Amino acid sequence: MAPREWRTAAFAELNAPLSTVLGAQAKHFEALRIHTVGDLLRHLPRHYLSGTELTDLATLEEGEHVAVMARVAEIAVHEGRGGPARGRRGPQSRLEATLTDGVGRLRATFFGGNHLVKWWAKQLDEGVRGIFVGKVGAFNGRPQMTHPAFVMLDAQGRVVGRSEEKEKIADLARSGLVGLYPATAKLKTWTIAESVRLALHTLDGVEDPWPAWVRERAGVVGLLEAYSAVHRPGSRGDIERGNDRLRFDEAFATQLTMAYRRAENARQSAGPRPRRPDGLLDAFDARLPFTLTEGQRRVSEEVFADLARTQPMQRLLQGEVGSGKTLVALRAMLAVVDAGGQAVLLAPTEVLAQQHHQTIVGLMGELGMGGGVLGAPEHATDVVCLTGSMPAAVKKSALFKIASGEAGIIVGTHALLADHLQFVDLGLVVVDEQHRFGVEQRAVLTDRAHARPHVLVLTATPIPRSVAMTVFGDLEVSTLAELPQGRADVTTTVVDARRRPAWVDRAWERVREEVAQGRQVFVVAPRIGTTAKEGEGLGVLQLAEQLRSGPLAGVRLGVLHGQLPAEEKEAVMGSFASGDLDVLVATTIVEVGVDVPNASMMVVWDADRFGISQLHQLRGRIGRGGLPGVCLLVSAAEPEAESWQRLAAVASTRDGFVLAELDLAQRREGDVLGASQSGGRSTLRLLRVLEHADIIDSARTIAVDAVERDPGAKTPGFADAVTQTNLVADGDWIERA
Repeated sequence: MAPREWRTAAFAELNAPLSTVLGAQAKHFEALRIHTVGDLLRHLPRHYLSGTELTDLATLEEGEHVAVMARVAEIAVHEGRGGPARGRRGPQSRLEATLTDGVGRLRATFFGGNHLVKWWAKQLDEGVRGIFVGKVGAFNGRPQMTHPAFVMLDAQGRVVGRSEEKEKIADLARSGLVGLYPATAKLKTWTIAESVRLALHTLDGVEDPWPAWVRERAGVVGLLEAYSAVHRPGSRGDIERGNDRLRFDEAFATQLTMAYRRAENARQSAGPRPRRPDGLLDAFDARLPFTLTEGQRRVSEEVFADLARTQPMQRLLQGEVGSGKTLVALRAMLAVVDAGGQAVLLAPTEVLAQQHHQTIVGLMGELGMGGGVLGAPEHATDVVCLTGSMPAAVKKSALFKIASGEAGIIVGTHALLADHLQFVDLGLVVVDEQHRFGVEQRAVLTDRAHARPHVLVLTATPIPRSVAMTVFGDLEVSTLAELPQGRADVTTTVVDARRRPAWVDRAWERVREEVAQGRQVFVVAPRIGTTAKEGEGLGVLQLAEQLRSGPLAGVRLGVLHGQLPAEEKEAVMGSFASGDLDVLVATTIVEVGVDVPNASMMVVWDADRFGISQLHQLRGRIGRGGLPGVCLLVSAAEPEAESWQRLAAVASTRDGFVLAELDLAQRREGDVLGASQSGGRSTLRLLRVLEHADIIDSARTIAVDAVERDPGAKTPGFADAVTQTNLVADGDWIERA
């Protein structure tokens, strides 16, 4: 984290590099993504032990480093035979100790020479209580610890044997409640506890960053008291009170940032763009060959009302795949053109930009031919596309039409962010799939206009309300849940490639049947190529080759992925869209926006490697033209893998909002908000946006009051909270879906 001037001692201490407290030892914490004092203090115990309380073995998870208190249920010694092995002092023996909490069982296995195993066996008497520290693994489907460090306790809780390590372990059981931290092989739980003790001292005497009225309204304890309560609790109640404060802090910092953003937007001035009757928009509506859904009409009216105001619109439009978000956005752009302005649609990829351009031109017909074209209607405007790979002459023509005002609607990619691009009167920026752009990129466009333009953000990812409050708290939210008439049903089936390989053969036969009926098929794989990495399935290139020479021989098959040159990507997608290809084998580059009405089937290869929301997005590419759709989710995952639950959920419903809730429940918030995907840090370590929606609601209310009391963020803690949120987010996740 870059050096920053903090206005409160609390934020300064919490953002200090961990090395200022631990010195060179701080590097061992990097594996846990702990870099600052605050990171360490927010690294909370996963379990708590009292001196007489056995660990609930059912709570252990494979792969985690833990300390468990359990009784030895039984031991078994398997002595080695034969002469000494190379490099060893004698035959190797194995000791297996079965540990229990009274209900569950955990096996602890030790390997060593006969003399060492016999010594261990004497310590691990049946019925004796001990603390075992190590990594939870599995053997034959059952939990196991291999070579855990351990200390045995007598009936009075005294350590059996003496060593520095045993004393540290025994400290876990001596008094009060002791936290057991998520650890690593090199970083034991008692080492983390000692480091936390040192970090807590840095907060001695530091004033709480929140004003007293905020703490009273929230009903939370002070900051130092909270950290002490979760790390060195005297009771279970202490732990909960400490967690309440720390969860509130995460929610309040985010909501405060959003509240200040909303207030700042309210102070900005935008050119009002009221809807003008008998203009381009009305002419467009008159030529539509279908009727708008009730949802499209309702959301359009919300957008038109925003556009008529002098305050810039900041609205998020979320909608199911195929719900007609693009049509709503286009009607908003036409209203802005009627009012004398220009509108930009910013797309994340060239394929999607080209697709949007073709869709808009197709919907507008002669209304998108430009006013200077002979025979064009009176209200016509030019619709241009601008991408980085366009030929120089085509790009020059597009730039001229934008700068002269001939083009009322501009569709493009990051090329629209170029410094030399000039608009006559930019009135609306539509951002498709906002999570593909950072806030700074959006600001390049909005800051270039004479008056701040209105902004409409589109996302096809259904967002639970609690996430919308957290991530899009500075935007008004509109939702399109109703699908237009004519959208066909899509049947989704999970194909178990491991246990029923014949089903895979049948899947490719089914593809040939669709193609024989003149329809088209997507085949999606999670990666471009295949490496020697263990457990890695086929990539697009290998899968396409196998299909060409095997089950789909003779079928017109194309390949599409992100590493192809832009011209080739455009050509392949164009061939598929025009029907010159029967099957498209692709990566998730087709996840968003690709519209091929004749595509009636999709096969998702290695579907277990995708998340719930991503599978739902992919499935949305078929069934768009009135043809019944078939989606096959192919997986060779192990029978006990959790991924089967995800696949079953996707197969069970097409309701994206239900699936979004399930997706969020199964994933860490950091994944949902983007931080862990980018390798960055997340501000949400304790807050679970589904479980703690009431805390978020309360924090939002208090944040609104805070901004009303202090609109200029003069309160040092408020200013630091906003800085912290934006800094950790790196200007990115707070604007994500």
